[in-house]
Amino acid sequence: MRQNIDKILLGILLVAFLTCIFLIFMWVPQIKASNTAEQIAQKIFYFHVPSAWIGFLSFFVVFVSSVGYLATRQRKWELTAVASAEIGVLFITLVLVTGPIWAKPVWGIWWTWDARLTSSLILWLIYVAYLMLRRYLPDGSKRANLSAVVGIIGFIDVPIVYYSIRWWETQHPKAVMASGDGSLAAPMFFTFMFSLATFTILYIYILRKRYELLEMEDTLNKQFKEMEIL
Repeated sequence: MRQNIDKILLGILLVAFLTCIFLIFMWVPQIKASNTAEQIAQKIFYFHVPSAWIGFLSFFVVFVSSVGYLATRQRKWELTAVASAEIGVLFITLVLVTGPIWAKPVWGIWWTWDARLTSSLILWLIYVAYLMLRRYLPDGSKRANLSAVVGIIGFIDVPIVYYSIRWWETQHPKAVMASGDGSLAAPMFFTFMFSLATFTILYIYILRKRYELLEMEDTLNKQFKEMEIL
């Protein structure tokens, strides 16, 4: 049953990503810009914002799973938190890479220490630390408890990142979807939402596969321990 669901998700993903590429590069109209580089860089918007969304979603799942673990001490919550943290770090890394690629032709610089960019980097560092903590501590309740606490506290930075462009003056563009400060043309809105949905399905697929691998790793570790006892 699990494999069938994964196959269906993978099929949907392949079709969705091909459609995404067509929409972004062939269908959605070019923006008015002073140069071609800026027009090309604008296409990053359809990868940059969905990557940020997946990063936030991943860390929210880490937060919920960490609370679930501390409340129940069930291993499934711990594994879900770890799997989601890994995905979150991956997608926030993409945000930190695609952002400067967009910024260089538009702002003329790769990076600036404004509130949005700095808080995003801090968010990435928090969850890298979370993964390093798990990497260097031995498996057990101490590692699980510390990880859960970091997973809960670390989530505090997510709303700070999100609201940073409202709370402080930043060079980062204002939100065009949720603030009313701007709006997207219909083709851009449709393409953006399609990309957002595709990235969300990708998150679900990767989370399922990563959780499955962590379960297998758990089972193998238990078998090795039993063999050592014998």
